[in-house]
Amino acid sequence: MVYIKGRIINKVQGFYYVKTEDKTYECKLRGILKRKDKKDNCVVGDFVEISEEGNIIKIYERKNIINRPLVSNVDFLVIQFATKDPAMDFGRLNILLLNSFYYKVAPIIVINKIDLISEDEKNELKEKLKYLENINIPVFLISTYDKIGIENLEKIMKNKTVAFGGPSGVGKSSILNFLQDSKELVVGETSKRLKAGKHTTRDSKLLPSICGGYVIDTPGFSSIELPPIKDYNELISLFSEFSIEDGNRCKYLDCRHINEPDCVIKEKVKSGEISETRYNFYKQVYEKLKDERWKNHEKY
Repeated sequence: MVYIKGRIINKVQGFYYVKTEDKTYECKLRGILKRKDKKDNCVVGDFVEISEEGNIIKIYERKNIINRPLVSNVDFLVIQFATKDPAMDFGRLNILLLNSFYYKVAPIIVINKIDLISEDEKNELKEKLKYLENINIPVFLISTYDKIGIENLEKIMKNKTVAFGGPSGVGKSSILNFLQDSKELVVGETSKRLKAGKHTTRDSKLLPSICGGYVIDTPGFSSIELPPIKDYNELISLFSEFSIEDGNRCKYLDCRHINEPDCVIKEKVKSGEISETRYNFYKQVYEKLKDERWKNHEKY
């Protein structure tokens, strides 16, 4: 029997649409793969094998999976905000970054609507985002209205699967329309009364990109919820700048980097080696999780 390898690009009411090198097949799950008690047993983004009859018979191991919405094997997550209308929300930016690290998807920051601010305001914004350089996160300042900076984003997205997240009204649909082969997304207007965007995205599927690869809108990733971090060790692991060499460790092996003496991380914050913005965000998340989720946990 001949089996064909492809990728799931859409799912509609139990049918999976699998893109191969030459065509797209409408498929169903077969046998043990068809588990009704597991919503993530087969998702958009999965690489699969299908039979000539249109049955999915194998799902390949994933490199990552995002739960809201369900999509797998994502190379980059573009976290998009606007300079104005709606205004930048740095707290939300840091929460989305934390989610990106938790789900093992490399983040890219895109700030749209630079046409709405002055050169001085742009320089001030760059300074506020400078701490991202220390953790190797690319930042792109763009204008979909004036078509500024789009080509730089296209270069990094070449032949990649790129998800887009961020609050409504920041121009995600506009930039997705620039990047896909066919204009399938509806562009919405920003609510002037609430200064927040109307939700215009209607589904989640892989859309062929003019850069090669795929783009996907991920409206569920725009929430301000913290990921399901199980304890403080997992939280610390999501801050790459907190990694410590063996010969330069904190005084206490279980240091939370909060109130303990002789803490290497706090010393690095004082010296400017670690961003104070990132460290303060870490403390806020630690306290929130300790109070709301880790109350009965032995190791918080």
